[in-house]
Amino acid sequence: MKAEGCEIRTPFIKLDSLLKLSGLVSTGGEGKILIQDGKIRVNGEICLQRGRKLRPGDKVEYDGREVEVTGGT
Repeated sequence: MKAEGCEIRTPFIKLDSLLKLSGLVSTGGEGKILIQDGKIRVNGEICLQRGRKLRPGDKVEYDGREVEVTGGT
């Protein structure tokens, strides 16, 4: 699976924010439910923490798509 890039301009981004920013979900509520249901993977592992801090190099997977965090300061 080829990861899409999602550039941030801060040292980290929270998982729920990344889901919206990258377009993996349409709304924050949708992201919250998917995280609670264990449908989101971070670096290959199921993540149940919607506030998890993601940094450049982290990869998020959902529904056959993968997004890699890039950028940061």
